[in-house]
Amino acid sequence: MSAIWTEEEAATTAPGERLKIERETQKLEKRLCRQVGQAIVDYNMIEAGDKVMVCVSGGKDSYALLDILLKLRARAPIHFDIVAVNLDQKQPGFPEDVLPTYLTALGVPFHIEEQDTYSIVKRVIPEGRTTCGLCSRLRRGILYRVADELGATKVALGHHRDDMLQTFFLNMFFAARLKSMPPKLVSDDGRHVVIRPLAYVAEKDLIRWARHREFPIIPCTLCGSQENLQRKQVGEMLREWEKKHPGRIENMFGALQHIVPSHLLDGTSFDFKGLKATGVPDPEGDKAFDAPEFTAPSPLRIVQL
Repeated sequence: MSAIWTEEEAATTAPGERLKIERETQKLEKRLCRQVGQAIVDYNMIEAGDKVMVCVSGGKDSYALLDILLKLRARAPIHFDIVAVNLDQKQPGFPEDVLPTYLTALGVPFHIEEQDTYSIVKRVIPEGRTTCGLCSRLRRGILYRVADELGATKVALGHHRDDMLQTFFLNMFFAARLKSMPPKLVSDDGRHVVIRPLAYVAEKDLIRWARHREFPIIPCTLCGSQENLQRKQVGEMLREWEKKHPGRIENMFGALQHIVPSHLLDGTSFDFKGLKATGVPDPEGDKAFDAPEFTAPSPLRIVQL
């Protein structure tokens, strides 16, 4: 049985097991709130008086983002407003009543924007080709316009830690760039601040939380139906690494937060051409001739022969 339960499971679970599951659920909720709160503080994502537009797609990540931000707002030392926004892209079979019903019951202000981007994407992109690029550009432009109309000062997206790592490897493998998803950015036109409060959250925790909260998930028939996406392949690679080497994901994500430009090769980030000996010792200086300082995954045992 899963450590996170639904109401149906609760009714048939023994009291002792039920107590254990409740504790696990409380621990998960505390971890999610702590990680989201820490990301908000670390990157100054939300400030007093902000109106945060939470983009809700109908997937587990955006549902969880809205859910956790509402919990944090209730206990935050500052006041900020939240408005949920969904872009109805007119995908065939899209259940138009699900999100309005859910958001109304939640009691959060919301706006449903109806734009037929689905037809545009299907008309422009040849069958079998990846639709994500055009779809995301169309969606981004529409959401920025809606943010202006609603007076939103921040646009919150549901990308999580695993999304950021996948993007890093996609850029490295296919674009020759050391680049990931930033936790906070200013849009290209300089008018909107985009934040990713789930930056520190693992996808596996979001899956567990979505199951516990029983979010009414709406599948995507565009990107969600493409099985050969490079992003999916990179995601499978990372999951396999984590399975074989527990803790590797945390280490890789930590590396994104500890960049050493002087030990890479980008001359625009570090002045290699102007680098000269100064005669002044640097306690954080070159260690190129030292042995690599890697932490062993487990204590080493010395065997006397």
